[in-house]
Amino acid sequence: MSLNLRPLNDRVVVEPNEGEERTQSGLYIPETAKEKPMQGTILAVGQGRRDEDGNRIPMEVAEGQTVLYAKYGGTEIKMDGKKLLILRESDILAILED
Repeated sequence: MSLNLRPLNDRVVVEPNEGEERTQSGLYIPETAKEKPMQGTILAVGQGRRDEDGNRIPMEVAEGQTVLYAKYGGTEIKMDGKKLLILRESDILAILED
């Protein structure tokens, strides 16, 4: 996906990984009853925040990584028909390793 969005400072753009559409027993889950996803793939990364002296602190995450993030963190936007989140790096709880 070509992304025409560049996050600033310590922000990242994440595409949430949508949950299952059905339960294990086969029932379909309506959109209103779904849990908000807490896992996604990083599509874009900012340059990092600055410390008190103005030095740039590099980001610990990178594009393409799958991360877990705070349930109600970030700002949701729609771009090209897809739901995306703009999060601060501090809203990211963990990086999922392969």
